[in-house]
Amino acid sequence: MSSSTVPADRARPSAEARPPGPGRGRAAASARRRLAVETEALVGGLIAATTSAVVAWLFFRGLVWPLWGRWSVGAVAAISVLVTTLVIGAVAYARSRDLPGQEWRRRLRPWKTALDVATVAAVHAVIAGIVTVVVFTTLQRAFEGIIVDAFTATGATAASAGLAAYWVALSASAVTTGRLASLLVIFMSSSVLASMATAQDPAWWEYHFSQLGTSNDVSSSLFNLAVLLGGAFVTTFALYVHRDLTALVRQGVLVHAWTPRFVSTVFVVMGTLLACVGVFPLDVSMLLHNLSAIGMSLTFLGLLASAPFTLKGMPSRFFWLCAGGIVLLLGGALLFEPVGYYSLTAFELLAFATIFGWISVFIRFVDALADRGERDVAAAVEDYSV
Repeated sequence: MSSSTVPADRARPSAEARPPGPGRGRAAASARRRLAVETEALVGGLIAATTSAVVAWLFFRGLVWPLWGRWSVGAVAAISVLVTTLVIGAVAYARSRDLPGQEWRRRLRPWKTALDVATVAAVHAVIAGIVTVVVFTTLQRAFEGIIVDAFTATGATAASAGLAAYWVALSASAVTTGRLASLLVIFMSSSVLASMATAQDPAWWEYHFSQLGTSNDVSSSLFNLAVLLGGAFVTTFALYVHRDLTALVRQGVLVHAWTPRFVSTVFVVMGTLLACVGVFPLDVSMLLHNLSAIGMSLTFLGLLASAPFTLKGMPSRFFWLCAGGIVLLLGGALLFEPVGYYSLTAFELLAFATIFGWISVFIRFVDALADRGERDVAAAVEDYSV
């Protein structure tokens, strides 16, 4: 009997009869690893809750406490959350190098690994701490005048640390380029808004944006810390951007082989200059502060203007996004001076939103293109193995 007359059900074995392909094996391994990550996150949350409960009981015992204030349940809970999530986040992120798709991080130099782990863990910890402060502040205002005993205070502190550590462990274990973009926006937005809300000078906005970092109080410390960590976080982005752009070069999406190194270097420069804005507040060195801020803006403008050449191969709509960023920055500058429609603070906020908004969208573009290429390769392998 010729092959053309073989029945269809005999010409190709059924799905049950076919041996599992590499795609099914990878899916099973990924499912097992996700379950292990959930277990590790739960254990981390329990450790954070237990250690925070012991410390909180030693602090709270014998007295009653308000939910928020200088000495309060919320203050102790926020400190507990910051410390425990910093440790749990660092451990979870360091261990995630063994996950599929993260093996490339094992080849990083030790100082790059240390900066990467420290920055990701610190950003998670600050976000968790800010959320804790917001929750307890809201509860105090919702239950005006309420005070709680040591048992309630200890339980609230333990619950805050445990839940925060659980979330941080899961988030740090699943970091991708797209997730980093979301974390950057959340971190910078929440930190700056918290600094604005707690600024002792209600007229800070009449001067300029950097005025937030000159009060030598908790608000200014938070602002400068946010800018410093934000700069370090942008530098960490360079590692992921270099990897994803390299994948796009290999897939034939990007034209120039030197694009990954050039763009990642620009990100490092931008991150370093942004960190210097926090290291040198206006009241420490106006010259270094302004040079850092102006240098970052000019570097960003240079990246946008050169994008059609340096990032040749990206979708055309991405370059329209770059053009829109240039128009926003230059238009905002003109509205500030010489038109005088905007104040300096308004222009700085516009530049702040434009820069971090563009970074977020750029990384999502790159991440989507890289994922599409990986899916195409995986589909080809799956078809070949069936």
